[in-house]
Amino acid sequence: ELGPQEYFSSLQAGRASLAFFSHNVFPSAQPFLEQIENSVEALQDYGISVVKVNCPKEDVSRYCGKENALRKAYLFRGNILIREFPTDALFDVNSIVANVLFALLFNEVKYVETLADLQNIENSLKGRLNMVFAYVPATGTAEHRAVMEAAFVYGTAHQFVLTTEATLMKDTDNDEPDVSSAQLFFCHCQQAMDLAQPCRRTPMEQALTMLNIHRHLKLMGAPLVTEVAEDPEKVSTVHLQLGLPLVFILSQKETYEADRRTAEFVAWQLLGKAGVALLSRDVVDLNVLLQSNVALKTPDEGVPVKYLVLEDTDEVITLVEDKSKFEQIQEDEDEEDEDEKENDNQDIQDDQVMEAVSRDRKQELPLEQILTLTEETFHSAMVEAARMVVLFYASWEAVSLAVLRSYVEVAGHLKGAQGILLSQVNCWDWPGVCTKENVTQFPTIKIYEKGGQSLTYNGMLGTEELASFILLSQVSCPLKLSTIDEAEGYLRGELPSGLSSYHRILVLGVFSTAATREAFMEAGNILSGHVTLGMYFEDDALALCHKYAVSPPALLLARSRDQSVEGIALSKQSAQDIVQMIRYELLDIFPEITVQNLPQYLQLGKPFLIMFSDGDIGRMESKEMLKLAKGRPQQAFVTCWLNLKNTPVGHGILKAYFATLPSLPVLLWVNLHTGGQVFKFPPDQSVTEMNILSWLEKLKEGLEIPSSTLSEEDWKPPLPAYNFLQMMETTVPEFTLHTYSREDTQEQQQAESSEEKVTVREEQLEESGVKAEKAQSPGRDLRGTAPRLTGREKRHSEL
Repeated sequence: ELGPQEYFSSLQAGRASLAFFSHNVFPSAQPFLEQIENSVEALQDYGISVVKVNCPKEDVSRYCGKENALRKAYLFRGNILIREFPTDALFDVNSIVANVLFALLFNEVKYVETLADLQNIENSLKGRLNMVFAYVPATGTAEHRAVMEAAFVYGTAHQFVLTTEATLMKDTDNDEPDVSSAQLFFCHCQQAMDLAQPCRRTPMEQALTMLNIHRHLKLMGAPLVTEVAEDPEKVSTVHLQLGLPLVFILSQKETYEADRRTAEFVAWQLLGKAGVALLSRDVVDLNVLLQSNVALKTPDEGVPVKYLVLEDTDEVITLVEDKSKFEQIQEDEDEEDEDEKENDNQDIQDDQVMEAVSRDRKQELPLEQILTLTEETFHSAMVEAARMVVLFYASWEAVSLAVLRSYVEVAGHLKGAQGILLSQVNCWDWPGVCTKENVTQFPTIKIYEKGGQSLTYNGMLGTEELASFILLSQVSCPLKLSTIDEAEGYLRGELPSGLSSYHRILVLGVFSTAATREAFMEAGNILSGHVTLGMYFEDDALALCHKYAVSPPALLLARSRDQSVEGIALSKQSAQDIVQMIRYELLDIFPEITVQNLPQYLQLGKPFLIMFSDGDIGRMESKEMLKLAKGRPQQAFVTCWLNLKNTPVGHGILKAYFATLPSLPVLLWVNLHTGGQVFKFPPDQSVTEMNILSWLEKLKEGLEIPSSTLSEEDWKPPLPAYNFLQMMETTVPEFTLHTYSREDTQEQQQAESSEEKVTVREEQLEESGVKAEKAQSPGRDLRGTAPRLTGREKRHSEL
């Protein structure tokens, strides 16, 4: 306690003091004085002295003379007044410390009210400093004090930003944030060099206290991934010291780069929750199972490091975030180890198609509309029917049985169609028929016309695709048109009844020379059943071409979607060139990717610019993406979108790209064929043609960091194929030939021949099994982590 003159003469330059001027006659000031006294020790920790100035009754100076001045506290630095506080704003120790530090650090702690203010500060910090962004519902609270105390200590290392605006929090968070409680984020702006790239944020999930902030900032300052070259039992990091677990990604020299990317990906997901270390098997001799790929060290003393076999990065994250799930993973691994010991034979079916067929084996198929053919009836049926569709299958082969179900559904679709006979041949019962018809794999579908000509189907084995092929193959390909009226009618979609729903694009070839016409007819034979082709070869072909601004030879494409006709000159005139050109033109400019059409676009070998949406994409996004797709000559990439409601497998694809599903819609650039990088379009930018082109230019120049990188490994079957011959009893043959009154030597020769045929079939089964397995989606793995994660035998889920 000092008098006014004493106080002002004691002030030292640069030293802060909080003063309260009072007459002894104000009993209402007593509660405030008690709180001021309680805060003395806390403020002294920050070099701030607290002074009660006793004003004489006769003093009429600035601070003692007026009654309202006696209801305020004053903050000085030296003899300069920094701030005056109403005493009712300093109601407890927390409010006193928080408000005093906030005033002293006014230039160091930025206060923001709008999203634009926050973004401007972010942009100014990029490449220089990281940012600590805090939200407190009100000033003067314990949380506000904790932030100010942290800013006093760490203000030179990080830029502190504060807000009390709930609307700002809602603007910065896609989900509905809880604005009733204080929040703190560490913004990694030092790594964000691009103004268009937002600073990555790591929230502090604990209560906002000084101790927790100190702990969070210490974790943020630790290396993202620590490379270790010693026994994990001896390793100690800041995470373990702060009571957090440490996850080891086991690596080896051959896969170091992929393992490093995996470790960084996991580390970002677990930032603030656990540490991540990369442990090389080449440096440390670990006495653990070869298939172990992850290790976990907890901060608990005496608990040994646990070595695990995990399938994907999600399981690594679960390992840390959910202890109950971690315990379940361990139980599952113990059970599977026991199963492996008990089941040396491959009792568990490892093929999804086989599993589905086995599950539905008791459901009887309605085969009334499908004629079963034998060696005796095959040729007579082919002679009698105008068009005969034949499914060649093997009754023991899973894919054949699965396709048989689709075939039954096709029969239902085509019920009542004139001149079409659907039939089947079991090649296991009648191998002679299949050999004569050159059937070398199962299942095979062929269409026979009177006269012996046949057409083999090589498309998707689904119901809709197969029905479309059967109906379209009825129409001559190409369909010869003799007048301009017929040609114009064809372009308007005037086709035989029943075919209108099976075409999106009609192709008309217009020719003036015989050489190109011959090549077009050959192309028509190749494309028969897949597309509707017309051909016009008359004297007035030139007039028809001029109408659509092309010269013969040319293709006219009529698109049902926008009812337009496009003319394209035929520069290359071989059959294969024409086939390739037509197939390319049949592709949509901005397609919706589905399971059925994905192979067509993958065959182009180009990167995908793909938008994932939960339903139809907005009109504006669709318009901008379509402009982008149309404006790129000779498309260097495929511009497309995927509707998760129509194609639910898209959820699995996104899970392969990201640890958690991003908010939709999301636009991605995916290098499927080179490198496997996945880039995410900045969510804070609007989807416009200019923004996307600018972003793609940055990708081209290597200025963007991929969100993830897909594995480059070949996806092979998890188990070897079944060896049926080895399973057979040698004393009681499972397969015997029909024998009559023949000599023993003949029987022996036939038995040897039988064994050879069975071996051939077994090899075909193995080959088809490998192809089927490669076609399956690989799922989400640890991106090349060595050794691979196929140590555990996988049980496939339902289709």
